[in-house]
Amino acid sequence: MAIYLFSIKPVYAYRIFTGVKKYELRRYMGFEVRRGDRIILYVSGRVKSLMGEFTAGKVITGTPEEVWKRLSKILDTGVGEGDFKYIKGSRQAMAIEVLNPIVYPTPVELETLRRILPDFNPPLSMRQLDEDDPLIKLVIRRIRERFEKSGELAFTNP
Repeated sequence: MAIYLFSIKPVYAYRIFTGVKKYELRRYMGFEVRRGDRIILYVSGRVKSLMGEFTAGKVITGTPEEVWKRLSKILDTGVGEGDFKYIKGSRQAMAIEVLNPIVYPTPVELETLRRILPDFNPPLSMRQLDEDDPLIKLVIRRIRERFEKSGELAFTNP
């Protein structure tokens, strides 16, 4: 299982966390998200916080037009023309099914992240994190441990 950090606009994060948006569209960035991977969401704009995560389900890859055509055959994706405009013009794209979205009870703000990890910069789009990444070791695991202790949510450790 791989772990990715995605930057996402607040409107799309809200749609994911409320269950409206069931697929996240991304331009192909040289690596491929697979079923079961974890996607941590850094919400940009005014929010500037780690707000939650989801598990990747089905992943559709191809040209933007191919991805859009395949998505159009699936009912209730929560993806609209604005989402397609984001991937349009790229050579390759992917649509990642959103499974089990989780909102952290306390978002981790950018300024807090930078106090813990002085070199932290959110990705422009997305980046893959390895198990030894300080973001996972210091922040994500602490959030998950707190959830597990409170009994609110159960997580699989990365």
